[in-house]
Amino acid sequence: MAALTVDFFHDVVCCWCFNISSRMRVLADAFDLDIRHRTFVLQASRAEMAVRWGVPEDARESILGHWAVCRGVSDRPELVDIDAMRVAPFYYLHGGMTAALGCKAAERLGGQNAHWDMFDRLQRAHLTEARNVADPATVIHIARELGLEAVAFAEVFEDPATLRAVEADRQLSRALQVRCIPTLIVRDTGARLVNGPRADLAAQLRAAHRLVA
Repeated sequence: MAALTVDFFHDVVCCWCFNISSRMRVLADAFDLDIRHRTFVLQASRAEMAVRWGVPEDARESILGHWAVCRGVSDRPELVDIDAMRVAPFYYLHGGMTAALGCKAAERLGGQNAHWDMFDRLQRAHLTEARNVADPATVIHIARELGLEAVAFAEVFEDPATLRAVEADRQLSRALQVRCIPTLIVRDTGARLVNGPRADLAAQLRAAHRLVA
């Protein structure tokens, strides 16, 4: 079975991405997938957050409503702690850009696997532990948890080249007309996987394999 390359566009603060990432972990091994991680920042600033969601109090409740829907179809619903985030000691702020920089810094140090490990760990910090992933200190602490050397990670995290790498992913998303996440594009065929249960994703990947066989 020929290997497939899949571009996976995601944002750490996206609960739907949490559901898909765990499924793609299993499918990557089963189908010999080369997953290429692409940062997609839903809201890159407080101003963008306000335009999309309104005042922070309203943003929290609206977004946690989305969390409830995601948790209802998650393979691991116990890892989506809505109550903890509701009482977290910070408003639900934009965190995607800071987290994206952390993922790209990990990628620059350790490749795609390091990006994925950082992405998944930041998602758990966000969704399960109600930690503020908009705080660079949170990202740097998690990098240390993952075994990345602290000084080297901090330097790459703050390097303008890392921001340029995030922006390159954003430009690619615009070129490919990616407007929502998670988005999974099979590069070999151009097909976009329809997000859903693992069995549905597997069926789509089998169809993609047949096209490139």
